[in-house]
Amino acid sequence: MEATRRRTQHSARGKTSEQGDQPAQWGRAWEVEWFSLISVISLLCFAPFIVFYFVMACHQYQCSITQPLFELSRGETTLLSIWARAPSFSWTAAKIYAIWVAFQVFLYMCVPDVIHKFIPAYVGGVQDGARTPAGLINKYEINGLQCWLITHALWFANAYYFYWFPPTIIFDYWIPLMWCANILGYSVSTFAFIKAYWFPTNSEDCKFTGNIFYNYMMGIEFNPRIGKWFDFKLFFNGRPGIVAWTLINLFYMAKQQELYGHITNSMILVNVLQAIYVLDFFWNETWYLKTIDICHDHFGWYLGWGDCVWLPYLYTLQGLYLVYHPVQLSNAHALAVLLLGLVGYYIFRSANYQRDLFRRTDGSCSIWGRKATYIDCSYRSADGGIHHSKLLTSGFWGVSRHFNYTGDLMISLAYCAACGFGHILPYFYIVYMTILLVHRCIRDEHRCSNKYGKDWKRYTDAVPYRLIPGVF
Repeated sequence: MEATRRRTQHSARGKTSEQGDQPAQWGRAWEVEWFSLISVISLLCFAPFIVFYFVMACHQYQCSITQPLFELSRGETTLLSIWARAPSFSWTAAKIYAIWVAFQVFLYMCVPDVIHKFIPAYVGGVQDGARTPAGLINKYEINGLQCWLITHALWFANAYYFYWFPPTIIFDYWIPLMWCANILGYSVSTFAFIKAYWFPTNSEDCKFTGNIFYNYMMGIEFNPRIGKWFDFKLFFNGRPGIVAWTLINLFYMAKQQELYGHITNSMILVNVLQAIYVLDFFWNETWYLKTIDICHDHFGWYLGWGDCVWLPYLYTLQGLYLVYHPVQLSNAHALAVLLLGLVGYYIFRSANYQRDLFRRTDGSCSIWGRKATYIDCSYRSADGGIHHSKLLTSGFWGVSRHFNYTGDLMISLAYCAACGFGHILPYFYIVYMTILLVHRCIRDEHRCSNKYGKDWKRYTDAVPYRLIPGVF
């Protein structure tokens, strides 16, 4: 959506200035309104129970999310009995999880990317991130695709040749592993919270709201790091989060094969569509450095716990459901799901490609056969620098301001539709993604309004719809 360059001028008094109106200040708000505070406290209190509820529903109630509520309301069961039936923490699960995280740390820190040397189209190795609110540009070692390939190659090698561990081991220890993931999620979030006070990576990019709950959940440090290269945001989202996503699906597929002697077309669809999405993420990991997660969000419980627990446990609900309910779709249903997912992916990828092309060429490009159009705007960073951006109004970005999210939602719906219509549980993902992306639209636009001021109003006049033209 935007291409950015820096242009600063100094007045006779030594302060940065610009002709015309002063641009808006960039960065997250310093104060927390009551609605945000209530939302933060609610998520801190209830999000871990939401994850447990969905996983427990599959483990104890064949993925029915209403049956436990009915039994509780009729007095046929109690919360304590549900809790007692859930597998507890085990040291075997702890060892599995520790090996998994340690292996991903090793791949992230000790195996520099070599893929970009053999595939020129792939952008890997050391890359610059976006400018932070304090005016800094961090460097990142981009090797996610390599980590993904090594991890999955080892899974297949083990499943078909070495047999170091059962190819269903993650499913067999799924709930005990959840307790381990929670321990890591809370540990890293608490560490990041304390680190921000005592030894921040860059104090100028820290924001303290004065509210301990908001600080803990949404984070204080912008880019917490250990040493030069271990970046909390990039590692926890990409490695124990997104690498695990498709790997978990493979364990589910192996479990379905073990239980029923075959793999359903619905399971294959879920694996293929989600693998396309994940591979797209890692192929374009450098692009991720310019997204809202890296460019705006501070690192707190929202990202730390979310990447360790919420993402691997709730983004994989379709595969988990299909272990308990091996749905075999009709050819027409399977084809419709595949087309929905592929069209959604085309929109998602094309929109992101257009934005990336626009940024790389600083607006000097053609989109849909025409010269790109844009809105010129400016903003001020915390170091007093004046920066200039261009907001794209061509291609999919002229259709709506977040049309890539529309494609994302189509992909999400395809995952869910692959599970048939027998239960509500697989459709949690599309409900969640709709809430997440609509909220992200609003949050991103609030940030952009503060960042660009009157220039943002010019942009919204040129592109009036957020997601769906004529609707929203």
